Amino acid sequence: MAKTSAPSTPKRSARDRLLAASDELFYTEGIHTVGIDRVIEKAGVAKGSLYYIFGGKDQLIEAYLFNRHQAWMHTVQQGLDAVDEPQAKILAVFDQLGTLFAQPDFRGCAFMNATAEALPGSPEDRAATKFRGWIHELFGELAGAAGATDPKALADQLVVLYDGANTTAQMDKTAAPARTAKTMAQLVLTATPFDPPRVS
Repeated sequence: MAKTSAPSTPKRSARDRLLAASDELFYTEGIHTVGIDRVIEKAGVAKGSLYYIFGGKDQLIEAYLFNRHQAWMHTVQQGLDAVDEPQAKILAVFDQLGTLFAQPDFRGCAFMNATAEALPGSPEDRAATKFRGWIHELFGELAGAAGATDPKALADQLVVLYDGANTTAQMDKTAAPARTAKTMAQLVLTATPFDPPRVS
């Protein structure tokens, strides 16, 4: 009987390897700490490939942060889709934070970290501004859908809890702040005026 060989795993493209290498190195060590040569070496590609595919480090940083943004949006959406009640959707964001914080490679919010290094108008600054806009919009929409009398005021409080949980989890190296922030969010919701539900 002829021996069949196991199907080989397709080799990742140079682009995918560069993105994977930059994601790991930029996130764990810092965008400005890591030079292009480190990324190229880890990705196992020729130096010319990086410049051909991305044009330079700035474009690679943009791709790294864009992918981080998209991945977190997807994770949050999964949490929102798992519950139906409007206030439960708000709390689901903090549940997803707990999942994020529990990951062995968690080193804080990629956008907070990037902002700490960013110069005004840099790729990091632009990406962080866009991400922050989405966070405020997310909580604003959830607060509005829940019927908060003042959705912006509620959203602002939730953003502070979100940020505090991220920072504390990074500094204390524990997932516990997500649970604490969720408990505090529940207290905020209890104290928040909500419009009476509309009767159809």
